[in-house]
Amino acid sequence: LFLPSFQDLFGVSMVVPLMNLHIKSLGASHTVAGIIGSLYGIMQLFSSTFVGCWSDIVGRQYSLLACILLSALGYFLLGTSTSVFLFAISRVPVGIFKHTLSISKALLSDLVSERDRPLVMGRFNAASSVGFILGPVVGGYLTELEGGFYQTAFICASIFLLNAGLVLMLPWSEENTGNRKHQQGNKGTDRFSAKANHDLHLKSATSGALASDSLFRSLWIQAAAVMKRIKGIACSDLWDIFLVRLLMSVAILLYYSNFSLALEERFGVKPLFAGYLMSYSSALGVLAGCLLGPITRFYQHNTYRMLLHSSTLTCTLILLYASSLSIWMVILSSTFLAFSTTIGRTCIIDLELTIGGNEASGTLLGVGQSVTSVGRIVAPLLSGIAQEFSPCGPPSLGVGLALVAILIMNVNKQKYRSHGSVKLKNE
Repeated sequence: LFLPSFQDLFGVSMVVPLMNLHIKSLGASHTVAGIIGSLYGIMQLFSSTFVGCWSDIVGRQYSLLACILLSALGYFLLGTSTSVFLFAISRVPVGIFKHTLSISKALLSDLVSERDRPLVMGRFNAASSVGFILGPVVGGYLTELEGGFYQTAFICASIFLLNAGLVLMLPWSEENTGNRKHQQGNKGTDRFSAKANHDLHLKSATSGALASDSLFRSLWIQAAAVMKRIKGIACSDLWDIFLVRLLMSVAILLYYSNFSLALEERFGVKPLFAGYLMSYSSALGVLAGCLLGPITRFYQHNTYRMLLHSSTLTCTLILLYASSLSIWMVILSSTFLAFSTTIGRTCIIDLELTIGGNEASGTLLGVGQSVTSVGRIVAPLLSGIAQEFSPCGPPSLGVGLALVAILIMNVNKQKYRSHGSVKLKNE
């Protein structure tokens, strides 16, 4: 699973930085390019929860293969886009079904124990990040060639097809056995085993429906099951976890929103230096993912404490950046921020799965992705308003939001410490 995740972001990061240049070369205005980009974000916002829940209902193999192949179709269409209309059409299947990494994370959470989950998720994120670091370099080289964008898009589509082949090679028949073995070694075995059996019966019933009923009836059964699970999440007591995720994601996005412009205005450095600094931070993020094992052992696998301390460090570092008087303070804050944000992202996912229940991992990860998408929509607006007052406005606002998230975690610390005492109301 680490190899497909690396190839996934490697292929995507080859294409995405070149897309604005390509659509403008097709004659689109800045407004049209912005609208198409926003529509992609909106599709991701609404589809992530449904696709994640769908993966819980029909199984990881079917949903992951479908998402990979439909994403490949989208990038293949992008490679044939010779007009703005075709470009917009190519973004539809990708906007709806590009949730391959979320489903892969849900599959990992099915296969590993709670104790090992932060370590495995950290390594998974590290593998993905390496692809994101290398992809833009290769894409920038290919775009120098004649028809370079089209070649890059076709290569990306080919990578997704290769990923589909790798996913087919996974030992799917051992998935449930491995899951049960891991769950037997955890606390609360009876609760998790009962939920796993319930989920297994639900999948079996769905599979039987797929074999015996008409296609329409099968889709109706899947849709009803998806809506039932989403209702269970909506009625559960998980709002504070998702609110913490939203606040912290917006705070980090505000930090990066005007990074290059702010460094130029405040310290007179060129955008190239800002690019090098962001690449440096990405490389440190990979290192942080590899170090999650020793860190979790140091914290005795207490995810709540790790999240609280990493969020507090993130808040402090953003404040340091907003108030820094020299570029060296910015480099220092960027160095440690790469570690704190990587650890925080892993911990919030682990806390969602621990409290929400492993049997709904796809749904929970999908909702989490939707929450992050809301942050991506809200952050540019807040950043624009804050920049009207000062170049330090966006990170200063991010500090305030991070403080609110830390306050929420402290108010609800008893629930976080109880690890799994909160159940979905439909269970």
